[in-house]
Amino acid sequence: MTPGRGPRGRAAGAAEPSVHQLRLFLTLGEELHFGRAAARVFISQSALSQQIRDLEKRLEVQLFRRDHRTVELTGAGKALLPEARRAVAGIERLRHAARAQSRQLSDRLTVGTIGAEAAMRHTRAILRILGERRPMTEIQVVNLNFIDHIDALFRQEVDVVFLRPPVPEGVESHDLACEPRVACLPADDPLAALPQIALEQLADRPVVDIPQGLPRAWWDFWAVDPRPDGRRVTYGPVVTDMEALLHTVATGQAMCFLPAAARDFFPRPGIRYVDVTGLTPSVSSLAWLATRRDAPTITAVRDAARAFSRQAAGR
Repeated sequence: MTPGRGPRGRAAGAAEPSVHQLRLFLTLGEELHFGRAAARVFISQSALSQQIRDLEKRLEVQLFRRDHRTVELTGAGKALLPEARRAVAGIERLRHAARAQSRQLSDRLTVGTIGAEAAMRHTRAILRILGERRPMTEIQVVNLNFIDHIDALFRQEVDVVFLRPPVPEGVESHDLACEPRVACLPADDPLAALPQIALEQLADRPVVDIPQGLPRAWWDFWAVDPRPDGRRVTYGPVVTDMEALLHTVATGQAMCFLPAAARDFFPRPGIRYVDVTGLTPSVSSLAWLATRRDAPTITAVRDAARAFSRQAAGR
């Protein structure tokens, strides 16, 4: 073994890379431009350059080749980029898990909602029951985009979510209410003037889409893809949140299907909601990670949901 070095030849006492430096490495690896990368992370170019040089020193390898005009990854940089991405993702998972444990130990519950779920009768009733049973539990309600509400559960940013199924493997749910789905159409679409339409009449209408990498089975349900006759749906623009979805419909680029409650919660100029025959209904549910089902606060909100369901069934 070389004197002054560890078992792998690393200098004794050499500092480990920081998570901040790894994030900077990932950003510069994506941009391959110090100015753009520095702007993305809100630091100066000189500070970014210094951090990258320090990271290279700590790793004992050159990550980038740079001159006055270009920046490119070295072979080592290309090889280490996915490792850095995994390391940063691992730290993020650790932090989210630590926050979840902190909430559990301090009797806090973070509740996610999508769309108008926070305003639904069942949501308000369940949180009221929970508050009555556990008056010392601190309950925080956060609104989530429909494209990342499941990921928020897996990242443990929230403990439970009031959502609309289907849910993926690893997530359990308790159904709370059921209502029809309606077509959300541009106001100048001829079908928008009708009191009711059949699903078959929408066969040639493009449907708004969601980004790749998100749960496709969930959007297949909401897009009704495939249709009952086996025909696949034609998709329009990709949207990432409810306002973008509604704007896309209002401007005539595509249509979508939404819960009937959207009539009350999401009225917008340029949009009409129309009843549709031949369309399965939408279910409202409370969801949680299967691996966390026995956490005390999650057990408590699950019990409150079951109590609401018993009360609703007795009406």
